[in-house]
Order: sequence, then C-alpha cells, then structure tokens
Amino acid sequence: MIIDIKKSAEQKMQKSLEALKTCLGKIRTGRAHTGLLDHVTVDYYGAPVPISQVANISLSDGRTISVTPWEKNMLTPIEKTIRDSDLGLNPVTVGEMIRVPMPALTEERRRDLTKVVKHEAETARVAMRNIRRDANTHLKELLKDKKIAEDEERRGQDEIQKLTNQHITEVDKALQAKEAELMAV
Repeated sequence: MIIDIKKSAEQKMQKSLEALKTCLGKIRTGRAHTGLLDHVTVDYYGAPVPISQVANISLSDGRTISVTPWEKNMLTPIEKTIRDSDLGLNPVTVGEMIRVPMPALTEERRRDLTKVVKHEAETARVAMRNIRRDANTHLKELLKDKKIAEDEERRGQDEIQKLTNQHITEVDKALQAKEAELMAV
C-alpha cells in the first residue's frame, strides 16, 4: 500500500516536472530551437494539425528556423499561422521554404521573461508540495484505519519527503538553466 502511494506520488511529480519543462521550452529566447513551433497548429484540409506533421522543421543557423512544407500549397497557410501565433515571429518565404528569424530580446524583455520563468517554477514547486500533502493524507488514513503501523507511516512520509526534495531540486535546475539561457546575450 505504501509502495503504491509512493509510486503514484512519484508519477504525478514526474508529470509536473515534464509540464514545467514543456512550458519553459515554449518561452522564447534569442536562440532558435525547433520545439518553439510544437504547439502551433495549421489548418490542413479543415483539421488543425501541428506544423511538424505537414512540414520539415530544422535549424538553418543559431537564430533561424527553416520550415519546408511537404506540399507547396501549404506554404502560405503555414507562414500565416506562424505570423499570427503568440510567439511574435515574422516568417519570410524564400522559394519553397519558410525562414523564421528569431528577433533579439531587449534587456527589459529578458527580465520580464525571467519573472515568468520564476513564476512557472514556483507553480511546479507548489504542485509538488500538494502531491506530497495528498500522499501524506493517504498514509494517515491507512494509519487511522489500522492498515499500517505508526513506524511504517513515518517511514512512508520520510520517503515521500525525499521524493519531493529530489523533484524540487530538478525544478530548480530547470529554472537555473532557463534563466541562464534567457540572460545570455
């Protein structure tokens, strides 16, 4: 029973960590990376489809993403979708390819993005603590129902605390890496 509670808590914490990393990946820095366009969808014969399913996305250099549609008629819709997205990008069509240059960030914008990143990290930490609280509540219920002994409950709480500390450390590492990436000029 304790193993199940610990395993469930670990899975939930891992999902929270992955959600944070996904969220941080969407925050635009001055450098180009193909994951930036992952959440952008284009209308493909009436259905919204991620750009990566209708085009080849690659990096032509450190500041430019290249998008090469598999069908020529998708060139204009993809360019329009990228321009209209919330990313603030200005794509340019060059022959059968779309070039998406990354604009350089101002110092003020970097500070604003750093605040956003810190807020996301704190949200992830709160999620970890809530998972810990739920797991400890389950352990207390098992103790109350006399399904486990007090020392087992204490040991279970200690293990869950170690798990929480481990995942919060991962959150902090992700935060530091993203802050360093944002502040690099």
